[in-house]
Amino acid sequence: MILRPYERTIFKRYLLPQRGEGFIFVAAAFSFVAVTLGVAALVIVMSVMNGVRADLFDKIVGLNGHAVVQGFGGRLDDWRDVLKQAKATPNVVSATPLIEQPLLATFGGRVEAVLVRGMTVADIRDNDTLGAKVLQGNLATLTANAGNVAIGSELARNLGATVGSNLTIINPQGRPTPFGTVPREISYRVTAVFEIGVYDFDKAYVVMPMEDAQLLLLTGDQVGMIEVKVTDPDKVGDILAPLKEKVAAQAVVSDWRQMNSSLFEALSIERVAMFVILSLIILVASFNIISSLIMLVRAKTRDMAILRTMGAPRDSVMRIFMAIGLSIGVAGTLMGMALGFGLLYFRQGVLRGVEFLTGQPLWDPSIRFLTELPSKPDPFEITGIAVMAVVFSFLATLYPAFKAANTDPVQVLRYE
Repeated sequence: MILRPYERTIFKRYLLPQRGEGFIFVAAAFSFVAVTLGVAALVIVMSVMNGVRADLFDKIVGLNGHAVVQGFGGRLDDWRDVLKQAKATPNVVSATPLIEQPLLATFGGRVEAVLVRGMTVADIRDNDTLGAKVLQGNLATLTANAGNVAIGSELARNLGATVGSNLTIINPQGRPTPFGTVPREISYRVTAVFEIGVYDFDKAYVVMPMEDAQLLLLTGDQVGMIEVKVTDPDKVGDILAPLKEKVAAQAVVSDWRQMNSSLFEALSIERVAMFVILSLIILVASFNIISSLIMLVRAKTRDMAILRTMGAPRDSVMRIFMAIGLSIGVAGTLMGMALGFGLLYFRQGVLRGVEFLTGQPLWDPSIRFLTELPSKPDPFEITGIAVMAVVFSFLATLYPAFKAANTDPVQVLRYE
């Protein structure tokens, strides 16, 4: 907003507190603080929500792929043919045969439910999600029929196992005998411990070569599913439509949206709800700006009357008060963004500090899925928050500025 020289002088004079106007200044200060806190809260919450969704998507999809081709009954017989068809599908980046089965693992007298995941040796070593998250040991030790496995960090902690430990995996569906079914128990040596960052994965996953998983589960040459990754996850349904028709007689194709629909829908709903709720803080701050400007207009009624008598047009008076309210909104927005980004940068330290002061865990991985508080600011979203705060502040100035511009000099100065 461009102000004339005399308008800038009046603007600066009214923006700073004068004698007897302390209450007006306090009201304006509260407006500034409210805008600051509202913008900071929106920046922090929306960035964290974006970070949670992105982190979950990267880690869940990074380990499970964008879609799976799963055989009926959990077994895929002609998996090599299906694998070739999947790889030949346009826009498919990779296709990986997998075996997944919930079983039990025991070590040192402790028993934990696990999810055994059998992969080819090449796929284990090429998996970026696993390879980048190894805390101890080396995935290169996982070779066929060597009896080596990699386990999640939370599972290792719960069992008390480390690299070099020998844990036993129990398959209740063992071989039938004249005395009934005898559970199958095989001992494996832990040669790597990984931490993907998703609590449910880290507390359950046991990764082993495909051949070892087939031997443990007595599946022969069968696999359970084929994991597929595509070029565009948002178009996975359209990309895999031809493959779905080809394998309809022997398997079903499920994409990441179907497998994790409840989780991502809940995140989307929570994200929208938090945005609406926190936007109310900025709306309340706008009402504070209205209140402080109305008080300022009442205090400066005589000044406005004299200014109008001296020839100042109505739009000049409006610009002065609009500039005052808008400056509060813009300053609060800038300060709120600085505060929000500062807290996001030091979020882990702030989180640990609050947990220390309250004595309560604020980010429990068993509830939040992720082991750390993520953050991913969206430039377009941040810009939208800033524009919304400035627009609300601008709208808040219209009524007080209009009242000031319509001051009648004759009525105000009649008895002067």
